[in-house]
Amino acid sequence: MDKFELIQFDLDGTLIDSVPQLALAVNRMLEQLGHASAEELAVRHWVGNGADMLVRRALMAALGCEPNATQQQEARMAFDVAYDGVAEHELVFYPGVLDTLQHLYRSGKTLAIVTNKPYRFVPAILAAAGVSDYFSLVLGGDSLAQKKPDPAPLLHVCRELNIEPARSLMIGDSENDVLAAKAAGMAVVGLTYGYNYGRDIAESQPDWVMSDIRGLLDLLLQNEHRKDNHG
Repeated sequence: MDKFELIQFDLDGTLIDSVPQLALAVNRMLEQLGHASAEELAVRHWVGNGADMLVRRALMAALGCEPNATQQQEARMAFDVAYDGVAEHELVFYPGVLDTLQHLYRSGKTLAIVTNKPYRFVPAILAAAGVSDYFSLVLGGDSLAQKKPDPAPLLHVCRELNIEPARSLMIGDSENDVLAAKAAGMAVVGLTYGYNYGRDIAESQPDWVMSDIRGLLDLLLQNEHRKDNHG
């Protein structure tokens, strides 16, 4: 197995637990539109497919029916304004994330982020966490015409950084991450925490399943050791 040079990470549910900020923004949106607030647990089950889907699911719960295009657009605008004010505050990183990123970066790995979160929110989050310099490329859900589970964003990162998909490893917490990686022809680690709509990430059959992102360091070290020993 070739050594992995490029590690691509999902963001929400993989590196950060963004539900507290998202729930606050959703409830500010709902309040502005005259609806009752939602429980944080409900929001936790709504995230994972990008902002449009999060807003749609919140509206469906509030309205009891499918929102129309006007309602969706109005709610999305209200959500964006609300999230702008809370996205980078009191960030919660999952255990071991910051140490793992630092170790990979200092070891010479090329790191990238591919998230379905709108790009406008991502730089401030990374800057607030002090990890902006770790990532050679960052893609949001609106950076390209396609987003995960389409493989296009992952392949775009490979092309931009001139690294073959076979030498790239995707790290994510949802089926979207696994499907995108498989379609792109790259290996994928599925994390058991995060947001996968209440389903076991193992059902999506990633190459490795981990409950702690620090296991990634063991995987990469073992992989490199095997490569060194077998040429």
